[in-house]
Amino acid sequence: MEDFLKQCKESGDAAYTALRSLLERLEDPRTRLDARIFLSDLQKLFASNEDSHSCLQTYHFQIQDVYLEQFEGFDKRKKLTMIVIPSIFIPEDWSFTFYEGLNRHPDSIFKEKTVAELGCGNGWISIAIAEKWLPSKVYGLDINPRAVKISWINLYLNALDETGQPIYDGEGKTLLDRVEFYESDLLSYCRENKILLERIVGCIPQILNPNPDAMSKMITENASEEFLYSLSNYCALQGFVEDQFGLGLIARAVEEGISVIKPLGIMIFNMGGRPGQAVCKRLFERRGLNVDKLWQTKVLQAADTDISALVEIEKNSPHRFEFFMGLVGDQPICARTAWAYAKAGGRISHALSVYSCKLRQPNHVKKIFEFLRNGFHDISSSLDLSFEDDSVADEKIPFLAYLANVLKDISFFPYEPPAGSRRFRSLIAAFMRTYHHVPLTVDNIIVFPSRAVAIESALRLLSPRLAIVDEQLSRHLPRQWLTSLDIEKVEGENSPEKVITVIEAPRQSDLMIELINKLKPEIVITGITEFEVVTSSAFEHLLQVTGEIGCQLLLDISDHFELSSLPSSNGVFKFLAGGPLPSHASVVCSLLKNKVYSDLEVAFVISEEETISKALCKTVELLQGNTSVISQYYYGCLFHELLAFQLADRHPPSQRISENGRSSWKNGLSGVVPLILDDAELAVNESNEYPVLHMDVDQSFLPVTRPVRAAIFESFARQNITEAETDVTSGIRELVQDTYGFPSGSGTEFIYAESTVALFNKLVICCIQDGGTLCFPTGSNGNYVSAAKFLKANVATIQTESEVGYKWTVNTLSGALETITNPWVYISGPTANPTGSVYSNEEISKLLSVCSQFGAKVMLDTSFSGLEFNSDMSEGWNLESILQKLPSTLCVALLGGLLNKMFTGGIGFSFVGVSQRPLVESLRSFAEVSKPHRTIRYAVKKLLEPGKHETGYLSKAISDQKEILRSRYNQLKQTLENCGWEVLEAEGGVSVLAKP
Repeated sequence: MEDFLKQCKESGDAAYTALRSLLERLEDPRTRLDARIFLSDLQKLFASNEDSHSCLQTYHFQIQDVYLEQFEGFDKRKKLTMIVIPSIFIPEDWSFTFYEGLNRHPDSIFKEKTVAELGCGNGWISIAIAEKWLPSKVYGLDINPRAVKISWINLYLNALDETGQPIYDGEGKTLLDRVEFYESDLLSYCRENKILLERIVGCIPQILNPNPDAMSKMITENASEEFLYSLSNYCALQGFVEDQFGLGLIARAVEEGISVIKPLGIMIFNMGGRPGQAVCKRLFERRGLNVDKLWQTKVLQAADTDISALVEIEKNSPHRFEFFMGLVGDQPICARTAWAYAKAGGRISHALSVYSCKLRQPNHVKKIFEFLRNGFHDISSSLDLSFEDDSVADEKIPFLAYLANVLKDISFFPYEPPAGSRRFRSLIAAFMRTYHHVPLTVDNIIVFPSRAVAIESALRLLSPRLAIVDEQLSRHLPRQWLTSLDIEKVEGENSPEKVITVIEAPRQSDLMIELINKLKPEIVITGITEFEVVTSSAFEHLLQVTGEIGCQLLLDISDHFELSSLPSSNGVFKFLAGGPLPSHASVVCSLLKNKVYSDLEVAFVISEEETISKALCKTVELLQGNTSVISQYYYGCLFHELLAFQLADRHPPSQRISENGRSSWKNGLSGVVPLILDDAELAVNESNEYPVLHMDVDQSFLPVTRPVRAAIFESFARQNITEAETDVTSGIRELVQDTYGFPSGSGTEFIYAESTVALFNKLVICCIQDGGTLCFPTGSNGNYVSAAKFLKANVATIQTESEVGYKWTVNTLSGALETITNPWVYISGPTANPTGSVYSNEEISKLLSVCSQFGAKVMLDTSFSGLEFNSDMSEGWNLESILQKLPSTLCVALLGGLLNKMFTGGIGFSFVGVSQRPLVESLRSFAEVSKPHRTIRYAVKKLLEPGKHETGYLSKAISDQKEILRSRYNQLKQTLENCGWEVLEAEGGVSVLAKP
């Protein structure tokens, strides 16, 4: 004993060496008895010392650098004996308050649970939990290796009696069965050993070390006492937004805890109130935890803790920390004032709270954080899962989990049919069957980007002489349609230039029916009032009247469609449950009634007439390309949540009356579908039985880069996105200037849409309104040519030669323009689609000069460029230099997107840049119809941040993608040539031109 005490008196390091030797004897069954007897004698020696104080009936004896504490805090019969050395945090107000918070939980909180304590220090809380609540296992974890050794000694000290025999509890177990201690950086031990926890408790540092370099030292058993002790007071920067408040270590502990805690688990943390209670609470809430404050008090700021780091934070930010003057002060003071007051000898205090946290929707939150851990930690600061309204959380959290799963697992976004994702349409059909007993199939549903697009597409498809449209549904229709007075039908009239005349009408059905009977339109598009939708009578009346005159009916039910497990009664759905839609009628519904994004829109049309369904599918492909896949994911997730808990096939299929059993109405459909749809080069429909390899679509199936995935997820994870954060214009200006040298000053306006196809068609409509002729070279994109014809534009296809890759040449273009009045010239470049030929800067300069000479307007489509794999595009285009040499009257519209520049699969975003004011005004009149949602604009802005699209990961990705394309092209070319095909030499793009 004397040798042991003598060694302990020398220094803290010597004391630790002596205790470590003692631990080795305790762990060895052969020497355990002698070691325990030694501990017992040591305990008695300390207990007889008169140096004591009464905090929690704690008896404290100090032998220079070694402390032994004995205190009662668990029940009246049990006392724990603890050893502490200078390199370990000494139990004081922080840990006592924390234990008091644990005590506020019911006794069942830890009973038979697996528990981990972070920052266990000398192990007293871990041992106390095991002693009082009998958990199945407690893992005491600490980054300080000396703390772990001392904790084991304290465990033996309290697990063995004075004779060295185990002390058994009422369940026949000892503390040695229930408690283990390990060196661990937060929860690394549990994560590495795949230990799932039911309770996580922690009382860990919440102040940044004023000497950041000190925290970079290697943590070893032989490190200095001062450094090891500082681990209990200070933390290093952790790479979290909460670092600015000194809470980065807590933030990391919470996120690690989410990965190892069981779904119904609880995390309990001590939180110093210095950053303010709202900041402390938000740390947990934004990570998807519900928070209860178990206990709050004030404690004196530890005299050995330097708060100068908090003063520095206040100096560099608007945030103010909360301290108090003494324990009785109730007016908060900032860190700078507290620091000065303490320097002058005053005592400062701060609030101290114990928070208990449970995951809301634990399985979903776990998926979200698993995604962030796998290479996306840099966007975790944008995540905000705090919601005042539970219904908002119930909608957004499952979607974020689904999106995280999609972005984690797929290398590229798969092909989705223009009519909408089959999964999404099947979910809509299942919802209709389950909740409204309407037996729809996937083929009865066509998806559109918005209701306005669906209505305009239907009108362009049916091309009526006269249409009656609900005044609440007409605001996005072309002004020319709304101002035309041509309502008289002229016999034998079949002019392709005829303008659709739209008459606006009130929504009330009796007034609408009177107009229908008087004007006899060819199509009626209307909604239905709230009081009329309760029964099916108003709908049936509309069906009868329109059917009798051979008129198409498109009924809007958007205002009455509820994404709910208890949807209100709906007369239209009652009708559909009893029988199919007549062949002349369709239903349109806009999905806008979500809890999170009031402006995130997807629409669908229901038609049970095969001819009209197929025609609408082709129309949406020609006019829009497709609907945003992310938007379909969002609403698909909502439908899935409403269907996932339902038992399959619980209700028998509805018995519908066949259409023949109802009143007979005329079809009125024959001859309205333009023949152009039959000749259009459209995508092959998906097969239900066999997967289709799509080589017939202008879509890149190259891997989606990590920055794109991060931007997509962050755009939905954020809350309260400002308008400035979605303004992409400065980034687009820089992009087109750097890539093509296109003049992008204040005189150039940019219009945005979800797809290049949509913007192209708006330019075609501008061409039609201008009375122009749209000129395509041979080998142009077949969908674009078909779309122009579908819109009834004057189209001229100019013969170009295969020897030059079907590109425009000066002679070909000038020869064609000599015979065409008011030409609009379409140029796909630098990479032409689908030929893969590339225009050099010199070639485009000469072509623009010819266009200027003949007064032609130019549609310059760059949307297929950016992947030139067999071409030296080091020179690039310099359009600004070219245009400066030409008359300012030359009108050039630059059409583009980001797909081939940043591999933005899943992000539907395109732009057109124009400087001529009349064309700008015409385009702006269409802008709201398919404007990209703010989440998409936010993601694009993130990708366009200065420098991101020029260097680093993106340039490497571009180089890799070009190599993939070069390899694929060479393999396909070789295979086709071996089979006797002629293959046009391609220099870039994702398409190949070949013929047998």
